[in-house]
Amino acid sequence: MSLSADKQPPVLLVHPTGNANVRQAAQALNEAGLLAGYHTTIAWKPESFLNRFLPGGVRSELARRSYPGLPAALVHSHPWQEIFRLIALRSKVRSLTRHESGAFSLDAICKALDRAVARSIASSKTADAVYAYDDCALKSFRAARGRGCFCFYELPIGYLRRWRAIRDEEIELEPLWGRTLAAGIDSEEKLLRKDAEIAAADQVIVPSRFVADSLAGSPARKVAIVPYGCPTPTSACVRLPRPSGPLRVLYVGSVGQRKGISYLLRAMELLRGQAKLSLIGRCAHLPDELAAQLNQHTWTHSLPHEKVLEAMRNHDVLVLPTLFEGRALVVLEALSQGLPVITTLNSGTEDVVRDGVSGFIVPIRSSDAIAAALTRLAENADLLAEMSAAACRIATEWSWSDYRKRLLEVVGGCLQPNQEN
Repeated sequence: MSLSADKQPPVLLVHPTGNANVRQAAQALNEAGLLAGYHTTIAWKPESFLNRFLPGGVRSELARRSYPGLPAALVHSHPWQEIFRLIALRSKVRSLTRHESGAFSLDAICKALDRAVARSIASSKTADAVYAYDDCALKSFRAARGRGCFCFYELPIGYLRRWRAIRDEEIELEPLWGRTLAAGIDSEEKLLRKDAEIAAADQVIVPSRFVADSLAGSPARKVAIVPYGCPTPTSACVRLPRPSGPLRVLYVGSVGQRKGISYLLRAMELLRGQAKLSLIGRCAHLPDELAAQLNQHTWTHSLPHEKVLEAMRNHDVLVLPTLFEGRALVVLEALSQGLPVITTLNSGTEDVVRDGVSGFIVPIRSSDAIAAALTRLAENADLLAEMSAAACRIATEWSWSDYRKRLLEVVGGCLQPNQEN
């Protein structure tokens, strides 16, 4: 779908940090001539003279907040609170970033961005539609509806009230690792705000069947599934035979119980040396006794994205035993590197992680099932090679270009009647 040159581009896009899926949405809208503007917190310009004076770690962080594919005139930044949040995180001033209550918590950043966008919408008619993400949409949608704009709401992870039920069960089942969930318990006020965002949306867009199913009982009226795609595989996707020795197992993601980390650690104990585990990820408030469990393996708190991809190429299988997700981007990246995946239905990736083909789908909370799947791969080099080849093939079949095409079909289908009136 595209518009004539004399028609104002209709869609205003809003997201605080610009994740991979957001960048793909921005690219799709921009290439179709539909992007009226993109509002975010930090929009860094790598060519800035300040860049040469910044520490390497800061430059790396800011580089992830640049948008070279978008016209500069369409990118609107609201940076100050996010800058203070990043400083507070680096300085480990936890009170400032505490979940919901901190002055520079992610919740506070999202609300501030939402208010800024709402003011922009109220002051001028810049778009025919607003496309916003969870936690950043309520005031923007209310302002948009006052101007007769269409409201798209993307929910990239399962419905929060569904997560609360799983979380409460998990805290009882795994009280030690359940501590990593307690710090992020959402208030009823936040749940009500989330419901109000969903209710204000004309169209809800989700990345997987898992997220769509989780919305049962929510205020959502129309839900469309637009699956995120895999990065384009390179020649490195064709993997060399596995070297002798233990199976090389990789975990990538935040280190906490929402990802089912305790079940992976227990599975490794069951394997008795048949496999070795590397973990990449951090947890903001990890008790020492839990950190000790992780330190029994190779644990790296953070790596640049290209180094994460390199780690994927140097391992045999990715394990993500997540309890609650949307459509796990790390799984899509792993497949693009020819890395088979062991995960759960709750990762939202069962269409690309085909059980017994490109990996294994295991039940949530099952160390035994994880261990059994790892044992099969450790004992069958041919199966591992077949799954690696299948991962490459499936990554090619589920591309980001397909995501962009599908997104434009949904957006265009919603907006076309409005343009014809």
